[in-house]
This record gives sequence, structure tokens and C-alpha cells, in this order.
Amino acid sequence: PAAVLSMPRPPLPSVVRRGPLHFLKNTFLSFFPTEKEQQEAIEHIDEVQNEIDRLNEQASEEILKVEQKYNKLRQPFFQKRSELIAKIPNFWVTTFVNHPQVSALLGEEDEEALHYLSRVEVTEFEDIKSGYRIDFYFDENPYFENKVLSKEFHLNESGDPSSKSTEIKWKSGKVPDMDDEEGEGEDDEEDEEGLEDIDEEGDEDGEEDEEDDGEDGEVAGFKMENISVKCSF
Repeated sequence: PAAVLSMPRPPLPSVVRRGPLHFLKNTFLSFFPTEKEQQEAIEHIDEVQNEIDRLNEQASEEILKVEQKYNKLRQPFFQKRSELIAKIPNFWVTTFVNHPQVSALLGEEDEEALHYLSRVEVTEFEDIKSGYRIDFYFDENPYFENKVLSKEFHLNESGDPSSKSTEIKWKSGKVPDMDDEEGEGEDDEEDEEGLEDIDEEGDEDGEEDEEDDGEDGEVAGFKMENISVKCSF
């Protein structure tokens, strides 16, 4: 045993002789990329993300084509549904009055006017990314001469919304007093917020539209501009 203990020991590795922290630094930090490597990785990530964005845009275009195709295929069924709805008295006024968001916009006169609403149709524009139009068909009524009141919603190339609606031809003594309307000046904000649950598809019938000046959308006080987003019944 004494002979064994007297034998010369092999030298320790230099990294061990210099201490554990030095050992950790040289062993583990070698796994981390240099600043140059990190920059190159960021550039490659950007390139890959551009490819992902390109595919996303391509997917959106393909989805729009499919949607346009099926919009046309749906038309006969929408027409049939419209014919069936026409057999139910007061269908639309009942629908609006029982809708939690639409009903909040309606007063007594609004409800009376909506008793004459016979049909609602929504038409996507040919470029469905650009917007749609809602047509409200009315029977003869004591409030206005129009048979159809329309509201169009547009998105420009930058995504900014705009709208225009039919000029209402009021009958004598039926023009609403705008000074008595509450919340005047808040319509634009409500228009952008929209209602999230009104939808029906139809053809492109309707009257010429005028630029919306804030009054055209009134139906006995009912603001058409508040109906801005579609959904399915």
C-alpha cells in the first residue's frame, strides 16, 4: 500500500484545475450560438414567416372562391326558405322583437312599422371581400312610400368600413323628429360595433341607394345603420 501511495498521480485536466465555474463556462456555453448565429437565425425566421404569410393569403383566396361557389348553390334554398317564411304572419317583426340585441333598438313605433316588413334579404357583392347589402321589403304601410329599403356596407382596400342606405320617402306627417331621438351622434360607433346576429341571403333586387346622411336609415325611428353584421337565423 505504501508503494501504491508513493506512485506519481496523473495530472488533473486543466479545466478541473481552474475550478468548477470555468469548467461550466467552457462546457455549457459552447451550446449557445454566437451573436452572428443568432442574427442569421432571426433572418431565417423572417424568411420562413414570409412563406407562411404567403400561404395564408393563398388559403384565404381559395376559401373565398369556395364561399362564392356555395353562395350560388345556396340561392335556390334561400328562395324556398323565403317562400315558406312568407306563409307565417308577422314572422319578421316577431324575429326582431325577440332578438336580444335588435329588440333593444326598437320602440313602439318601430315595432308597428315592422309589422309591414315582409322579407329580408342579404346579398354578397361579387367581390365578397368588399361588402354586402341588406334589403328590407315592406308591404303598403302608413309610414313611407318605399317598397324596399336597402343598406349597403363596404370595406375599402385598407379595410375601412363605410355604408349607404336608401332615402326614405316619408308619408305626410310621418317624418320622425330627429331632435327627439336619443343617442344622436352615436350611430357611427354602433354601426361599426354592429349586431352579431342577422343574416339572410337573396338576389340583387332593390332600389337605388343614396349616400347615408344619418337620417335615411330611419324607419319610424328604427335605425337601419345599426344593423351591420350578419348571422344565421
